[in-house]
Amino acid sequence: MKTLYWSTTIVLAIFLLWSAYTYMFSKATIEGVRELGFPDHFRVQLALLKIVAVLLLLVPQVPLQVKEWAYAGIVLFFITAIVAHTAHKDPVIITFINIFFIGVTIVSNLYLHKLFNLNNPL
Repeated sequence: MKTLYWSTTIVLAIFLLWSAYTYMFSKATIEGVRELGFPDHFRVQLALLKIVAVLLLLVPQVPLQVKEWAYAGIVLFFITAIVAHTAHKDPVIITFINIFFIGVTIVSNLYLHKLFNLNNPL
């Protein structure tokens, strides 16, 4: 159970950090975000929030309720990406990638709760 939790959480964290990096330093991504209609300050804000979310998920001492908010924000990011890319008529593979990462996020969250409930019975 721990292996599945940490595997999905690390895959999610790597993707979010890579995404945050490209939002800040990749000219193609920066231009792509502009083409989707988002202003530069929103791109920077998303990059920083992704980094914060990764820290909240990876640090074990962060309270469960705070981690829940991080998971909610991550799913909201993926849903926003699906809507933006669909409206822009981008290739459908982008939607499938975002749906895949929503699934990874859900599995990570579910196994966090399974671990939490095993370690702290009511």
